[in-house]
Amino acid sequence: MNYPVVDFHCDALSKMMENANISFKDGYQLDVTYQRMLQGEVSLQCFAIYLSERWGTPRYEYILNQVDVFKSRVLPTADGMEWLKWREQIKHIRPKVGQNSEQKNLTENNISYQAGVKGALKNDHHKGGHSLKAIDINSLEVPSGCWGMLSVEGADGFEGNLFYVKMCFELGVRFLGLTWNYANWAADGVLEKRNGGLTKKGIELVRLCNEIGLLLDVSHLSPAGFWELTELTKQPFIASHSNVYRICPHPRNLSDEQIRAIVSMDGRIGLTFVPWFVKQDEASVKIKDLLPHIEHICELGGENHLMFGSDFDGIESWVKGLEHPACYPALAELLLKHYSESQIKGWFNNNALNFLETHLPERSKSSV
Repeated sequence: MNYPVVDFHCDALSKMMENANISFKDGYQLDVTYQRMLQGEVSLQCFAIYLSERWGTPRYEYILNQVDVFKSRVLPTADGMEWLKWREQIKHIRPKVGQNSEQKNLTENNISYQAGVKGALKNDHHKGGHSLKAIDINSLEVPSGCWGMLSVEGADGFEGNLFYVKMCFELGVRFLGLTWNYANWAADGVLEKRNGGLTKKGIELVRLCNEIGLLLDVSHLSPAGFWELTELTKQPFIASHSNVYRICPHPRNLSDEQIRAIVSMDGRIGLTFVPWFVKQDEASVKIKDLLPHIEHICELGGENHLMFGSDFDGIESWVKGLEHPACYPALAELLLKHYSESQIKGWFNNNALNFLETHLPERSKSSV
């Protein structure tokens, strides 16, 4: 059985900004494409706005450029994707269980989705594709089309200007990672040896985000910044793409204490597929190597707080058998050997959607 997926992190937009010829529909340069989203049943993909160090000094225009890429080159693809901005939209993303092609009440989106799956599977020549024979279309939990959401990875590009932050929220960005790996005007990143926390301006940024409804992401934040944020924030935060430090001691992974803190505030942890965050011997990482991370998060009380944050298009080597979104059914197949169906549904979509349904801003209360 296959499950609709919510993936909380990919870096396709920065690739597409650098190369105007990349097609989101099926571009060979991308891990995440529209066709592969259909194959892997990805109902909601969070697209990170990442400012590469190759581009020099971070500038706000680089953020705006990627918002434009999302609006003009991602959303219009094929039958069109929907843009998730508001809490009220979540009900349209939740899977419709038990629908099939014989039912008369299928929406046009679902009909298009099923046709797209068949076509994508028939035409896919990339590794990791799955045979149509292995998928019973009539038994799928069918999401209402494909949805996208925007996050910013690192506050660097806001140039210390809180008005830019508010403007970006009004444009539709809903998550902000305070840092990438290194220090910026708001806080220290996780690879800064001094392990500094939030700056004075960073504290103002957190307060603004809480006020307007821009949700926070700690995946690249320094430990000191993490603990300062737990004291300061009025909203739970997420770690969109981080694994377990005890299983794989990389500084980008979360300590047991951090995992417990996220669980206690009802935040979320996005299990990521970056090989060197999964296993120290990154040359031989397989899908099964994710299991110890899942098990440990569950042991710490995080069963209902676990989701996925693949980091596709942000990596140049991959977990074997998990190279792109079309491989999600293989992950589901493995997990079914070890966990219940209800747990897997939670990790694939329910845990993330429950968080979004609770903490995204309400359109009816917004001044945007």
